[in-house]
Amino acid sequence: MQSRIERIVIIGTGGTIAGAAASATDNVGYKAGQLSVDSLVAAVPALRAESLEAEQLAQLDSKDMDVSTWARLARRVQAHLDRPEVRGIVITHGTDTLEETAYLLQRVLSPQKPVVLTAAMRPATALQADGPQNLLDAVAVAKSEGACGVVAVVAGQVLHGLELRKTHTYRLDAFEPGPDSGLLAVVEEGAVRRFRDWPQGVALGASTLPQDASDWPWVEVLASHAGAQARALEAWHQAGVQGVVLACTGNGTVHQALNGPVQALRQAGVPVWRTTRCAQGRIVGAPEEKGAALTPWAARIELTLELLQRR
Repeated sequence: MQSRIERIVIIGTGGTIAGAAASATDNVGYKAGQLSVDSLVAAVPALRAESLEAEQLAQLDSKDMDVSTWARLARRVQAHLDRPEVRGIVITHGTDTLEETAYLLQRVLSPQKPVVLTAAMRPATALQADGPQNLLDAVAVAKSEGACGVVAVVAGQVLHGLELRKTHTYRLDAFEPGPDSGLLAVVEEGAVRRFRDWPQGVALGASTLPQDASDWPWVEVLASHAGAQARALEAWHQAGVQGVVLACTGNGTVHQALNGPVQALRQAGVPVWRTTRCAQGRIVGAPEEKGAALTPWAARIELTLELLQRR
């Protein structure tokens, strides 16, 4: 008799994995989010033997991911996780903001079942389409014994939801684990070989995320650079920004022109977090400072969640 805890739910949100171009040799001039999640599943014959359920939640190019979609996605994922017959969730997503969605879902849901995001660097119409294999691997991870937490599966690699980052604009293996960490696992011919523990944490709850976009706090990222000027920060301050993340040079340094407006923001009660714009490493010497170990994009989400919890 087949176990009840068998079903994998696949939620489609669009992205390159569902993209289409006029030519099979065009890997950049495509339009994202054109194919349904049902058609993505149907294109992988090996998935026909699986107990799957598909749901189309959005059809976005992930560069245009928005907070309302995040709120809906978190609630739908939680609703499916609460079903006893569901073993895990797979989310098809675009690569551009995959790391942000993964970070958000892990912090908000911290699921005890696997939530696996997968994506593609080539559209579904490409000669070298990578989406079908990535989707097949993602289902394998979602079925894996003991799997839990939010992870991403791309190019045979399983990456921790709080650590992954997109590091290449074009290659099929465009994602890497965070600095000072490593791959969580790899998928080899359908078998998952794990190196590290699955993601764990305390769930904030999907209800933390407002459904109305106007109820989300306004948090921005600003990079420090040679020739930086104060005008952007001053304008944001006047317009009512509620949080700022600085992508600092080197080990958390900021151009002197920004010191005044940063101090003014903090004196007005607006949190300003420091991160580094460097691809590797964290801000050394600031272990207690929030954001010091995060990418600017992860720090922006973390600060947003903190502001939401204060309400």
